[in-house]
Amino acid sequence: MADEAEDLSGAAGEADPKPEVPSSPAARIRGAEEVGWSTPILSLAKKASETLSANYGSALKSAAVGFAAKASGDNSSISKNVNEHVKNERVNLMNMMKLSIKVLIQSALSLGRTLDADYPPLQQFFVVMEQCLKHGLKAKKTFLGPNKSFWGPLELVEKLCPEAVEIATSVRDLPGLKTPVGRGRAWLNLALMQKKIADYLKALIDRKDLLSEFYDPNALMMHDEGAVIVGLLVGLTVIDANLCLKGEDLDSQVGVIDFSLYLKDGAQNSADSKQDAEITKILDQKHYVEELNRHLSGTVSDLQTKLDSLEKTNAKLMEELAATNDRIHSLQDEQDQLKQENSSILETSERRVEVNRQDSEVELETYRQTRQGLDEMYNEVWKQLKEEKQFRMELEKELELQVGLKQEMEIAMKLLEKDTYEKQDTLVALRQQLEEVKAINLQMFHKAKNSEGTVQQKTEMICSLEQKTNQMIDATKQMEERLQQSEKARQSAEEKNQKIKQEFLSRIENLQQQLSELDKQCSILDSELKAEKEQRQSLQQELQQERDATSQLKAQLQQKSGLEKEMQKLHDEKMQLQKICEEQEQALQEMGLHLSQSKLKMEDIKEVNKALKGNAWLKDDEATSCKQCDKEFSISRRKHHCRNCGDIFCNNCSSNELALPSYPKPVRVCDACHTLLLQRCSSNAS
Repeated sequence: MADEAEDLSGAAGEADPKPEVPSSPAARIRGAEEVGWSTPILSLAKKASETLSANYGSALKSAAVGFAAKASGDNSSISKNVNEHVKNERVNLMNMMKLSIKVLIQSALSLGRTLDADYPPLQQFFVVMEQCLKHGLKAKKTFLGPNKSFWGPLELVEKLCPEAVEIATSVRDLPGLKTPVGRGRAWLNLALMQKKIADYLKALIDRKDLLSEFYDPNALMMHDEGAVIVGLLVGLTVIDANLCLKGEDLDSQVGVIDFSLYLKDGAQNSADSKQDAEITKILDQKHYVEELNRHLSGTVSDLQTKLDSLEKTNAKLMEELAATNDRIHSLQDEQDQLKQENSSILETSERRVEVNRQDSEVELETYRQTRQGLDEMYNEVWKQLKEEKQFRMELEKELELQVGLKQEMEIAMKLLEKDTYEKQDTLVALRQQLEEVKAINLQMFHKAKNSEGTVQQKTEMICSLEQKTNQMIDATKQMEERLQQSEKARQSAEEKNQKIKQEFLSRIENLQQQLSELDKQCSILDSELKAEKEQRQSLQQELQQERDATSQLKAQLQQKSGLEKEMQKLHDEKMQLQKICEEQEQALQEMGLHLSQSKLKMEDIKEVNKALKGNAWLKDDEATSCKQCDKEFSISRRKHHCRNCGDIFCNNCSSNELALPSYPKPVRVCDACHTLLLQRCSSNAS
């Protein structure tokens, strides 16, 4: 059966759905002969029937051998035959699942729309999936007898994956489901619509300890074939399915595998290969467009975060400015109040001083008058004078106290002035900080602008460094020429000195005889020797200067080597930047070509993209009232989805029906979408 399934997988393809499903493989082959199939298809069908009959015969033989082994007591041969039989069943189910998934994906992509519950390849997929889940199930004892149902292991997914809670609750809430088999079928339909059937079954297969309660050790879900099937189910994420579970009788459906869907004529291979190539091209274009959209959305999100951060910083700075302005105004108000209090205190003190002075003047006048006119009342006046002296002393004390108060007020005024100066300094510092913050903002803005000119500056620096290195090379050449000239001059001077020494020796021998005659000449020669010594010292100084210059040139040469290394690094960086720019330009050119090609082909695949993407389907739990009339939903006012926009409306606001590109039959549409679609149709017709 495994070899037959592999042959079928190589020859499987799309076939027209049959209205009647045959009951057995032999009946299907007879029907194919009546229709007039070609010889390769008949041979494949005969092979399938032979392998099935061979498997059934082997199963009967194994059962007969089992009975004989029981009679004889040979348990080892029974277990081997049973294990081989179960292994063949697992392999056959896995191969059938491969064929069903392949046919379903190819037919769905060729149609380019969402699939309904009446689509034959989809029905066959659910039948094969149900057979895979039923393989090796343990029978549970109930009141009505032993029962085998795959709803039990599917309920475990709710505990393993929190995302599956919504599916399980919706399955339990469906009113027409009465048996566990119907609930399991509804769960599979909802998981396929959610595009997470592979994730849920993978989480279930990973927990073999939980599955052992429901399955035998030799079951499909307990072996590696189950993991292979989960990997195959990942490909179903490409398919969009729209399955309506309300009103369907999932409890009493009878699942029969139709092999006619997996048999095709050899003449259709070329057409199918072309269709597969076109489908792969469309899928590649779709993935490329999705990647571009993801990249653009990522860049937009990054820019949005940067804008948000800048807006937050600007808002913080504005708040700080407002706070500092408020503080400045409050300090100015306090300063004005202090000035007013100081002026009021000065006025009161001046008034008191004037009143005291006037009183003292009046008392002096009265004293003079009484002294002139009242000599007789001397004693009384003397007493009055003492009293007046005491009063005057008290007044002087009060004056001294007032003077001290005045000094204290002046000190307080000085302190207040110092405080005002300090506050002014703080205000100046705050203004400087504000100016610095503004300068920082301007620097950030200029840095953002000047970031583009950095490459040009680097290139200019490289050019200037090259010029400097050329100048240094020329200078080193000139210094080497000067060194050569100085060495030549030194050699000539040494030769002259040797010649002069020889001449001096000869002259000394001659002059020993003619000392008396050549005394004058000796003085002349002494002066010449002094001049020559001075010239020699000057030459030595020049040599020392030239040596210093050579050392400086060596240091400059070392600097030159460092500069050359830096220049090499900058040159490498420049080459890397040029390579990156060239690669980016090539990538941009390729992207432009891809975009132009995609724009040219977008008109041809608009309907396919619409079917693949679809509209946002609003969940039932998210809507509590009609979107158009805002009336709350109840038992009498039910929820209805618009098949165009995906929103939820009541029956009155969505009573219209129209034929959409993704649906073969007229479906329910809301009033707004109905008018919009009618306008489009009228504009297209005109």
